[in-house]
Amino acid sequence: MSESRGRLAAIRAKIAALEAGGRPDAGVLPFGDEGLDGRLPGGGLALGRWHEIVGVGLEAETGAAPAAFAALVAAPLARRGEAVWVLRRDDLWAPGLAGLGFPPERLIQVCARDEAEALAVMEDALSTAGVAAVFGEVEAVDLTAGRRLQLACERRGTTGFVIKRRPFGGAGKAEAAGSVTASRWRVKSAPSEPAASDAFGLGAPRFEVALERCRGGRTGAWILEAVAAYSWEAADVAHPLRLVADLGDRELAPASERRRAA
Repeated sequence: MSESRGRLAAIRAKIAALEAGGRPDAGVLPFGDEGLDGRLPGGGLALGRWHEIVGVGLEAETGAAPAAFAALVAAPLARRGEAVWVLRRDDLWAPGLAGLGFPPERLIQVCARDEAEALAVMEDALSTAGVAAVFGEVEAVDLTAGRRLQLACERRGTTGFVIKRRPFGGAGKAEAAGSVTASRWRVKSAPSEPAASDAFGLGAPRFEVALERCRGGRTGAWILEAVAAYSWEAADVAHPLRLVADLGDRELAPASERRRAA
């Protein structure tokens, strides 16, 4: 009887791993906030899978905010191994990534000729030893390409980030139904808090982030801030993003009210 129960438990574990869609030992990358991590399966961003990040408005062409968000999320991973960034338009600015706390010495840039080559390079990079994170700027990922990316993620437990971008404008491609992505995030820039009275310039970059889809998790929306951005401290924090506020049916209090409350 105990042997049958053991076999049943093993089968259930295998089914759970298949439903999670990744290697069972890949783990998660927590954001460090219970409210956000509590909506993600396992308490953090699933590793050994690929995630989709899309922009809003003009960001669909420039990809600036989605790329910055992806770099901030993956910065802890990039400190563990190499990070491959596949792009079709050679406009990635490595010093800007360094200012966000992303280690530029880990960055490998690959400029692809077209969508098919970009996806093929992503697949190869995800399967390569020593690579901790792979970024790919593409317009769309169909079901077949998505499955191939996921299989490549599972070979070595590498995590992928697909940044949806139309680098040369145009109408864009239709969304693929039934995507196998682990999560889908919609990102746009948000107003930053003014810098301290004794400092010059703008405050730390902020992002309005919506988790639109998550396998085994729950959707949500937040405002996140880059911790110690463009500072020597950026590389010393556990995770370079922190939660500023949840987004819901209410608006954030005006800055004047927040100062009075403080």
